[in-house]
Amino acid sequence: MIIVDTALAKREAQGNPIRVGMIGAGFQARGIGLQIMTATAGMRLCAIANRHLDAAVKVYQQADIEPIVCDTQQELEMAIAAGRAAVTENAVALARAEGLDAIIEVTGSLEFAAHVVLAALESGKDVIQMNAELDGTIGPILKVKADAAGVIYSFADGDQPGVQMNLYRFVAGLGVKPVLCGNIKGLHDPYRNPATQESFAKRWGQKAAMVASFADGTKISFEQAIVANGTGMRVAQRGMLGPDFSGGVPGGPLVPIEETMSAFEPYLDPAGPGLVDYVVGARPGPGVFVLGTIDNPRQRHYLELYKMGEGPYYCFSTPYHLCHFEVPTSVARAVLFRDPVLSPLGGSRVGVIAMAKKTLHEGDKIEELGGFEVYGMAENIEVIRRERLLPIGLALGCQVAGRVEKDKALTFDDVVIPPLRLIDRLYAEQEAMFALEPLSGTAATFVE
Repeated sequence: MIIVDTALAKREAQGNPIRVGMIGAGFQARGIGLQIMTATAGMRLCAIANRHLDAAVKVYQQADIEPIVCDTQQELEMAIAAGRAAVTENAVALARAEGLDAIIEVTGSLEFAAHVVLAALESGKDVIQMNAELDGTIGPILKVKADAAGVIYSFADGDQPGVQMNLYRFVAGLGVKPVLCGNIKGLHDPYRNPATQESFAKRWGQKAAMVASFADGTKISFEQAIVANGTGMRVAQRGMLGPDFSGGVPGGPLVPIEETMSAFEPYLDPAGPGLVDYVVGARPGPGVFVLGTIDNPRQRHYLELYKMGEGPYYCFSTPYHLCHFEVPTSVARAVLFRDPVLSPLGGSRVGVIAMAKKTLHEGDKIEELGGFEVYGMAENIEVIRRERLLPIGLALGCQVAGRVEKDKALTFDDVVIPPLRLIDRLYAEQEAMFALEPLSGTAATFVE
């Protein structure tokens, strides 16, 4: 962080800012744009692509900038070269445009985002995204393509997976072995849907289905899956352990995160690959935590001296995640230091499967994450492969082929998949590449 801000200040002084394009102009994108334009020296938001131009224009208007509208890649390149802020409906053209160092993808989509990210990687741009759903579905193959192009593919800091990874690296750097990476939630109810979350979504200017995906467990399943894929960790069981200390009262008194360790300890194995999980009703929320252990008795003595407890497990936590505020730092880490915040180590270790939110019938269409039809649960990849379970990231747009009982995991046989989708092709390529990959525990390394 300190190195990054110094490097950005140097780029500003040299008149050589990092040039960024952004795909998406929704809730998080508006915040990211505001942060770059008003608080990030050494970086310029050159262009924004969005299906609705007015939303992209409004991102710039937050900083009293009036952008020009561009329809083609050539027009975008001319605007970028001239230093003119630009907006476009043509996301792939922006992803391929010359003159940009990095693309921030923040649409929350899947098929659409797959096209954009692939175009950006193939055209030699670093990609930083907040799309855990895309990363948790086809992140490993996108990382392969980024490596082949010599660019960085990374999840962003500020969102909980990135904050967990920063903490994981900090703990490992102390010589403490991380055995669990955890997320802190205030609510988990797999049957929440856009109708139940409508009023909350309106209050904060968000989409009801997206808010429902937070509540029904889909979002946290994706978040913990990509942490697992970036560390080599696993889940202890389908859906994770997710101990609930709320007493069934959302917003009630919270217990300190250190007091939740006993719920995880029976499942921890210092010799194993480690676990990803979450807890409900703990503080500091909405933060993250890492449980770690250390063999050296002298170091355990020091940890006790520094008020970390007697062990054998020690709890480290970050009390907040600041989402859009920290995304520009992620861009700078990638562009200036070739340091991804979080990206897959290899093939998937954990995926997110589709579970029936209600009894489904032939012809039902799975509309959206957080919708009325399915919710997501994290599962280890070897189980997903063995049982042919349907990743929820591939389920969107599918039609149900026959009756599926409530709370049953869907398989590929339960749906009719739309033809000619890029995301299906990339998932198949990913499985062909990694299905035979050894899944023994591995530790992330950050040394080239």
